[in-house]
Formats: sequence, C-alpha cells, structure tokens
Amino acid sequence: MSRASSFAIAAILALVGCGKKEAAPEGGAPAAEAAPAAAAEAPLLRLYAMECGRIDVLDLGVFDLGGAYAGQTKSLIDTCYLVRHPAGDLLWDAGLPDSINAAPDGVTEGAFRITAPKTLVGQLADIGLQPADVEFFSASHSHFDHVGNANLFAAATFIVQKAERAFMFRDEARANAQEFASYSALENAPAREIEGDHDVFGDGRVKIVSMPGHTPGHSALLVTLANAGPVLLTGDLYHFTEAREKRTVPTWNTDPEETRRSMEKFEALAAKIGARVVIQHEPADYDALPKAPEYLD
Repeated sequence: MSRASSFAIAAILALVGCGKKEAAPEGGAPAAEAAPAAAAEAPLLRLYAMECGRIDVLDLGVFDLGGAYAGQTKSLIDTCYLVRHPAGDLLWDAGLPDSINAAPDGVTEGAFRITAPKTLVGQLADIGLQPADVEFFSASHSHFDHVGNANLFAAATFIVQKAERAFMFRDEARANAQEFASYSALENAPAREIEGDHDVFGDGRVKIVSMPGHTPGHSALLVTLANAGPVLLTGDLYHFTEAREKRTVPTWNTDPEETRRSMEKFEALAAKIGARVVIQHEPADYDALPKAPEYLD
C-alpha cells in the first residue's frame, strides 16, 4: 500500500498440499527461472497463507496514474505467508500491526478504512510457532501494511534488497516516526543484504525475485512446491486482478517505468513456468488458498 497513506499508520500504531493440516512444527545464488526438476524428491516444503488485515479503499483513483479507477471503491485484503523449509522458516511480509485488532471497527483515515479481524501472532500460534521461532524474515517492500509487525521478527535473519534497505532507513523515512517505529528494530537485526534475484535456501525452491518500481527494492516471491507447483506472490506489483489485466500503476510508485519493466519480467516468468499467481491484496486469490494451519505443499 502507499507511503502516501502514512497518515493511516499513525492512527493504527496509536491503538493499542493443498488443504493439508500441520500436525506439529518441524524443527545466495541468482534465481533460475525454471522449476527444479527434483522438487518431488526434495524434502517437504509448505506454504501457509495468513490474513494480516483488511483494507477498504474509499477512493480507488489513487491506484492509477491515468485515472482508470476514478470514483470507484474496493475492498482489499492484506496477507502474509509462511514458508516452511527443512533449512528454516521464512515469513514473507508482516501485514498491518496486530494492535489494530483491539479496534473491531478499525480505523478510517482519508481514502482507507483498515481493520485486523485476525492477528499474525495468533495465526502463527495455530501452526505451533511464536515469532521468535521464525528464522528468516523478508518483506516484498517496506510500506506500512507489509511491515506492521516486522519488529516481532528482529531476531530472525532479515533478507532485504540493498536498495530497499536504503529506502527504509533514509532520513525521510526516519522522519515519519510512527511508521518508522513499526520496523525500526530491523536496522540492527542480523541481515542478508541482496541485489537482484536470490535463491533463499540454495535449492531453487524459494526465490526472491527482484521487481523494483513500486519501491526501489520491491520484490516478488516464487515458491515451487512438490504437489501444487510454482506459486508466485506478487507483493504490490499488482493490488487486484483488474490492475494486472490493465497493467495500471499507482500514483505513489517510486518509478512508473521501472514498474512496467517489472510487470513484463513478472508475466514472462509466470508464463514460462506456468506459475499460479497470487495477488497479495486480491481477496479472491486469498480465498482460493488453504488457510493456516492448512497449507499448500
């Protein structure tokens, strides 16, 4: 979501395969585009989808530079994902802050009404995990609805694009004290700073894919599962299905042309490997996934 909507985070922070179920918790090279041939024989890999907030957009016009959505409204979801790999757990995105759960009616500020019917901590507990158990944390980018609970994972290894890290900790970001506070602990977290595509565990099954433009270090995540196949999580490259169809660019993107180049890269990759695309703010895409503690494998 937009850094232009930073006003909303101040209000928030001021407030206090395939359908299987987890029985019990288990325990950098450039990314190739092709799915690993031996995925079916590899140790178990699981992907859990979690609801990390709801966002009612009261003015959708800000989601396109060309005004394609002027006068429209839309309800979006905010999602987080846990990847369970034999070499460790990776949390992808940290959603809106759990503290907003204490306000059942949410917060309305400008063009957004934000609620959190569930907490990230509660959904991790359903899997048998506490935040301290998660070994790796990465965010598609540093907008407030993707790092709202990031400080809970400051003990994990923070995997971050070099350009995004610079963006997060620049003077302008620090000046927005309320929003910066939601992820400030990451500055001193153990970190793996990356540039471009990155193979998280070195076996080709979990890849951070560089997709700059929404922010300087924005990324997508590719998870190649033995049964479900390749799943591509969009970050905020697209916010909803129509935006993908029209290739619209939000007004707050740091580089519109770079965004369009990333869209071309994303679509070429998705087509080449036959990936299931999950738009992280699209309710229909989330509804089609098994919900934690169930998972895709």
